[in-house]
Amino acid sequence: MSDQNHSKSFSENNFWDKVKGAARTAGESVLEPALKMYYSAIDSDTPVWAKTTIIAALGYFISPIDAVPDVIPVVGYTDDLGILVAALSATAAHIKNEHVKKAKETLKEWFY
Repeated sequence: MSDQNHSKSFSENNFWDKVKGAARTAGESVLEPALKMYYSAIDSDTPVWAKTTIIAALGYFISPIDAVPDVIPVVGYTDDLGILVAALSATAAHIKNEHVKKAKETLKEWFY
């Protein structure tokens, strides 16, 4: 599936459904970069190119079609994490402290 198709599969509702449903199985290591990027993507200061990169990565994360199916124990989210980390690296300059703080607060609510 191309980046364009993944971008088309992204929606805010689909993202939150996937993240909440996968919280325990995906774990914090997968969800933290996804949440940081989500909060950056909804920030009006984030440039369009960065939002496009983030939305494509989050679209891959929520897509039911993965290179490695999410239901496979232990390795199911490794491809998702790889895509998220690559997108996070590319857009890191636009991940503000407030995005990191919101991501950590959300994770704290879910896991602690």
